[in-house]
Amino acid sequence: MDSFALWDEYRQVVRSYNGGWRIGKGVYCHGYSIMDDLVGNISYMQMVILNVTGHLPERRLADWFEARQICMSWPDPRIWCNQIGALAGTLRTSAVAATTAGVLASDSRAYGGPRTIIEGMHFIQQALHDYNNGLTADDIIQEFCAQHGGKPTMMGYARPIAKGDERIEAMERVRLSLGFDVGPHLTLANKIEKVMIEHYDEGMNINGYVSAFVSDQEFSAEDANRISTVLVSSGVTACYVDTMKRPAETFNALRCEDVIYVGPPPRRVKSRSINYKK
Repeated sequence: MDSFALWDEYRQVVRSYNGGWRIGKGVYCHGYSIMDDLVGNISYMQMVILNVTGHLPERRLADWFEARQICMSWPDPRIWCNQIGALAGTLRTSAVAATTAGVLASDSRAYGGPRTIIEGMHFIQQALHDYNNGLTADDIIQEFCAQHGGKPTMMGYARPIAKGDERIEAMERVRLSLGFDVGPHLTLANKIEKVMIEHYDEGMNINGYVSAFVSDQEFSAEDANRISTVLVSSGVTACYVDTMKRPAETFNALRCEDVIYVGPPPRRVKSRSINYKK
């Protein structure tokens, strides 16, 4: 078989499931004319979700995602990805370079939104499956601990530095104002949180809340991840702008004496002769 057959099939041909620009006729996205059907009629988040899923969501669901976007873009340069934006500002890069570098830094399995929501949704969806088959919320946690070194490190629960998560309260207000019911995933997530607080003094974080709510809206974890791609961008840009207004290279300025070394004391390396074979 010709090893180039697949490439030749796509040679000089652009295939798209989404749509594209038909010169002189219009721009299309999943069957919609962007200029005639969408511009001025839908929100930006509706367009984001349409591009990712191929389905145009109702406005209130897009508004929920937009509120969540605001919850995840804080203008604080101490936040990991925002540090990148602030550093870029103090080094006088472009806004695009600063923001995209900060967004890339959020592509983490430990924090941020895009990749953590995949693991968070997989956990709560499997948990609901187990719950519907007879396990209690406590059973689910204990089973997880047994498989992960005895610690309840489920994605979506606990939080570094702070206890609780003020963003959940804010998103609950949004949920109520938009008229969304509490679905089975979010109901179970709340039950798991009660057990976590009682036995481990840790609650649910925003990722756990979002993972459960989005699961109830029947999104796949992969689609939720793609919708969340630039989740932190606004906060990164804010930190970039802040340091751009200040003298260059002043962000997080340190002297050597500001770093306290607590490792082994200085020691001399023993010299020895080395015989090199010819």
